[in-house]
Amino acid sequence: MSTIAQVHDPKQCIGFKHVLIGTDFSDASERALAYALAIAYRYSCPLSVVHAIQPEPREPIPMEPWPRELDRRRLEAEQQMKNLGKKAGLNDLEHDLLLEQGPVWEVLASVSQRENADLLVLGTRGRGGLKKLALGSVAEEVLHSASCPVLTVGPHVPPADSGTVDFKRILFATDFGPASAKAFPYALSLAEEYHAKLVLLHMIQPMPIADFGPAVYGPFSYTAKKLTEWQRTMRDESVRKLRELVPANTSLVAEPECVAGTDFLPEGILDAAAMHGVDLIVMGANRTPSPRMAAHMPWALTHEVICHAKCPVLTVHH
Repeated sequence: MSTIAQVHDPKQCIGFKHVLIGTDFSDASERALAYALAIAYRYSCPLSVVHAIQPEPREPIPMEPWPRELDRRRLEAEQQMKNLGKKAGLNDLEHDLLLEQGPVWEVLASVSQRENADLLVLGTRGRGGLKKLALGSVAEEVLHSASCPVLTVGPHVPPADSGTVDFKRILFATDFGPASAKAFPYALSLAEEYHAKLVLLHMIQPMPIADFGPAVYGPFSYTAKKLTEWQRTMRDESVRKLRELVPANTSLVAEPECVAGTDFLPEGILDAAAMHGVDLIVMGANRTPSPRMAAHMPWALTHEVICHAKCPVLTVHH
């Protein structure tokens, strides 16, 4: 049976038990469905495909359902869902095709809770950020509020080859914050499950001016030397902390590669993903930004990585 780590202990494993994907029948949703299908097959678990029939603007959700023969939007959605099921070839997989009335996030949250889904899959489209998610302008709320990990298939992610997914190289981007700590067991277990090369990445924050001391007023060569020494120290410390993340008794196919970069975020993560040719990015995302959490993965960074990555992004929230 396929396994994935519990978030509290990377040595303990459980299986994906239910995958949920939200669809609006767009091309973006179709690409995301291919990944959801492949993962459900891999973990031999049920798949729920849900479409939210949203009320028209200024139209309240009816207390009683309309007669089916008068509900044009539901009839259209039923036909689209039927076509989607045939095209996806779901017959040999335990699945549900669900049409629910209501706002998208309320529908997804309700179905996720009802079905005990432990993975939510979404597709994005366009170049305007998460507001262009296939699910519409509520996408940020979906990603920000989901109680389970979210796999997002962005607009630059190529279609899954023949409906199969093989994560050969996985990048785990960490800031050593609480959300990253919760996300790491997923990266580790997915690497074990897919026999993938695991790349651990930490982007070093720019050196605070105060740390330069008198060097900031000295010759450029002296300042550059001070900066180089600081970067070397921080790189060594980051690599040490990255190595300490990996338990001794893993079944990884290769020693994880530990990378400490100094580029600005999110470009550093995206560049590292491209340089290492990764097939999946795993990262933590904090739910509520605050000054106290400013040192940890900001929500805007998560947005940028998802929107521009050339591979799916798995986010795990704290």
